[in-house]
Amino acid sequence: MRRAVFLDRDGTLTAETGKYITHPDALQILPGVLPALRLLTEAGFRLFLFTNQAGVGKGHLTLEMLTAIHAHLQTQIEAAGGHLEAIYFCPHHPNVGCECRKPKSGLLLQAAQERDVDLSTSIVIGDSIRDIVAGHSVGAMTLLVQTGHTTAFDPHDFPPPHPDQIFPSLLEASEWLISQS
Repeated sequence: MRRAVFLDRDGTLTAETGKYITHPDALQILPGVLPALRLLTEAGFRLFLFTNQAGVGKGHLTLEMLTAIHAHLQTQIEAAGGHLEAIYFCPHHPNVGCECRKPKSGLLLQAAQERDVDLSTSIVIGDSIRDIVAGHSVGAMTLLVQTGHTTAFDPHDFPPPHPDQIFPSLLEASEWLISQS
């Protein structure tokens, strides 16, 4: 079974703008992300996106808009030689209390069930404590990238659980992950 990598979107693959992304053209892919995804794909990793998208639940964008944004992202990733096997997202308002909103593990569990993924051998890569907590809760390895939320503070000051590894960018995390395989 090929190892799966679960990637956060905002702050990990794309820029944190402080606003809800409501149009595909507003999505800014971070430097080094497309080569990183190509390298991981070429190395045989199964790639999944898992992301909180509360803007839907708050009425800032529709599911159709989010689908268009993710299709645009997927097109850019494919054009660069990468491949996302599936995209999992939580569209709910943060106050709903759903099981799919990170830091809960619902998106990871859904992917494991639908895509025959062994979460204990999977890797979660993200830029926030929510991503790390979600990964740890299912026994996955967690890699923190310092490209989003973590740019504002020292990631070593995270409350437990701590990430397994910390990297300046997704490209460096990907190169390390490939070297460990």
